[in-house]
Amino acid sequence: MPTMGPPMSSPDAGQRFLELLTMMARLRGEGGCPWDREQTRDSLRPFLVEETYEVLDALDTGDAGRIREELGDLLFQVVFHTEIAGEHGEFSMSDLLEALVAKMTRRHPHVFGDRPVGSAAEALAQWEAIKQSESHGSPRSALGGVPRALPALHRAQRVQHKAARVGFDWPDAVGALEKVREELGEVTEALHERHGEALREELGDLLFSVVNVARLANVDPEGALQAAVDRFGRRFATMEEAARREGRELTGLSLDELERLWTRAKSLERPA
Repeated sequence: MPTMGPPMSSPDAGQRFLELLTMMARLRGEGGCPWDREQTRDSLRPFLVEETYEVLDALDTGDAGRIREELGDLLFQVVFHTEIAGEHGEFSMSDLLEALVAKMTRRHPHVFGDRPVGSAAEALAQWEAIKQSESHGSPRSALGGVPRALPALHRAQRVQHKAARVGFDWPDAVGALEKVREELGEVTEALHERHGEALREELGDLLFSVVNVARLANVDPEGALQAAVDRFGRRFATMEEAARREGRELTGLSLDELERLWTRAKSLERPA
């Protein structure tokens, strides 16, 4: 098997990592930090989620310094959880790294073995086949491995990606858009019938279908929705400012007046 090349990092990265592990052990040990010592896996869950999203925010900025800082905070959470596992006698950081390297080597035989691939799609198919073989005889669903705890938009996108790998997919975004129109009709029907549970189900189907269109159009639905929320916030703030200049508050305006301010706020964002 070909050997891996030198790591693309500073020569003392390994030493710095050992210092981090030593620091974590001290924080959790006798005479360490009272707050760190009382943390559990459950209490750390919100921080793990928060740090993950802060990394995503940093990536959006493109600011290398901020990306470095937030990745460091996320790494600290991984080290924290691994220290707790060691205290329970479950596994150490060495065990974690050994298993990770072995898994990545096993799943990249086109790099570390003799099973070449001709494209990223072939590499992905090979990866999935290897994952399937690792189930030790137990059938693994093609949709397996998507955490339920993911945000719903991201989870829908990942499930659709996995279904597409076995050919269960629309030919293009235009075809998927027809499904959106169909689901919108079913939402309209459920809304008119005032059937709460049916409406909830149909709205879910509509949202799922919209994610399909975004995926096939190479648009990240989470990013698109975040941008839409940002636009709404900017336009709403413009409306509030315009109303204040008129000596009024939004709560005292009629629907027609609100619509007038909204239309004006939208027009201010349009390029000349």
